[in-house]
Amino acid sequence: MQFAEMDQQVTLFEQMEDRGGPVVLINRFNVRPDETDQLLLAWAADAAVLQRQPGHISTQLHRGIGGICVFLNYAAWESTEHFKRAFNNPELRDQLGHYPSSAVASPHLFGKVAVAGICVG
Repeated sequence: MQFAEMDQQVTLFEQMEDRGGPVVLINRFNVRPDETDQLLLAWAADAAVLQRQPGHISTQLHRGIGGICVFLNYAAWESTEHFKRAFNNPELRDQLGHYPSSAVASPHLFGKVAVAGICVG
């Protein structure tokens, strides 16, 4: 699997040095149509590893509608530090080799933003 930064200014590894929380991982996957089943199997195995890690709250996978091969993973974590420990887990690293060769992942961490009258931070 290849990685492509979602933001050209701040890398995922730089984000993992932040000590904030809670955080949400948004990970966009692009894959060739003939490799979607392999992506789903690899993602399920990797999500199973992550769900067992301390600080994991929840995760959900979405697929673009209309037959496109863009997937979006949304995973909530108690803190950046929890996510970093899970991301560096050797069991997860082993799972990454099961993704299809065409898969491109773009992971990035986010925190809630308060907007008056709309949403809380």
